[in-house]
Amino acid sequence: MRIGQIENGIVLDHITAGNSMNIYNTLKLGELDCTVALIKNAPSTKMGKKDIIKISTDLDIDLDILGYLDPGITVNIIKDGVVVESKTLTLPNRVVDVIQCKNPRCITSVERGIHHEFVLTDPVKKTYRCIYCDQQKA
Repeated sequence: MRIGQIENGIVLDHITAGNSMNIYNTLKLGELDCTVALIKNAPSTKMGKKDIIKISTDLDIDLDILGYLDPGITVNIIKDGVVVESKTLTLPNRVVDVIQCKNPRCITSVERGIHHEFVLTDPVKKTYRCIYCDQQKA
């Protein structure tokens, strides 16, 4: 199978095989009025199998959300058919409104309008904790 290159836009590469639909839904890519290509289980010498998402528009993507969903993703910015910028993502130190605190006594559960903020406490285990009540992400 051959998927053409894009002239201008973003390519999300090195996505863990099978995780592209989760990223597609989280970033609400279905609401875009442009071409979005999902490639699942593409062969990869580095990973064995990988997913790729190609977006044919310049889009402001929250890299912290992407890094949280799948650390190791490569984000390639394409201009005039050429990669002008490439970033490999890691787990972010802090995520806001990505994870919701499950503690019913946390202020985020009681008060409206307070952002759900979590900090990375153990990068090896990928553990995040709520900054308000120290609840570990479930």
